[in-house]
Amino acid sequence: MTADASGPESYPDDEVARLTDAQRSLRAQMLATEHWSLLASRSTTQGEVLTRIAIFITLVSAGLLSLGVLGNVTGFRGWFGVAALGVLFLLTFLGLITLVRVFNTASEDLMYVVAMNRLRGAYVDLDPGIERYLLMSVNDDEGGANQTYHYFYTRGSSVVFGSSMMIITVVTAAVAGLLVGGTAIALSAPVWLAVVIGVVVGLALFVGALRHGYRMYLRIWRTHEPLRTSPAE
Repeated sequence: MTADASGPESYPDDEVARLTDAQRSLRAQMLATEHWSLLASRSTTQGEVLTRIAIFITLVSAGLLSLGVLGNVTGFRGWFGVAALGVLFLLTFLGLITLVRVFNTASEDLMYVVAMNRLRGAYVDLDPGIERYLLMSVNDDEGGANQTYHYFYTRGSSVVFGSSMMIITVVTAAVAGLLVGGTAIALSAPVWLAVVIGVVVGLALFVGALRHGYRMYLRIWRTHEPLRTSPAE
């Protein structure tokens, strides 16, 4: 047996050895079918969330451009303030919705990676000789997931700061800051105070979103029970 005994369940060492060739072939086919299903689901999920991010960024660009044109037409007077706050509110709301979807997609992508790691472990159970040819991990724990995401070395915080999640978080926080600052101006607050309030709200949203994502990540590993664990460094 190659499954780690520290997992939630242990199997007899000769479980796979007792399988007939027909049973091995059937098991391999079933595992491959599940593997392709996970790959297709992961690809669909990634494509969907990237499209939503692109739509949101496009809406932000169009909204701010429209406000610029409207400001030139109205001289930034009259009903321009109401229109500006309405557009910024809509963009902030859409940004929060998109942000929720991005965080959910991140956890779903991790789910697919962990599931495929577990299937690779099953392939190795059927034929231990193939393990040396696999660059992606056969361990369905945190270490195994990190290896599958990037085999060569640990990338650390660059994974977060270079992600699509970071882009959507920054844009949403900036739009929310503009909304709050604009609202403060509409309520006759001094410009400097409106700027300070907008910056504080934007930073608070930015930090809160990252904290939420990190807590979600920790919760995943608290609730997941791996069958195979990575060797200690």
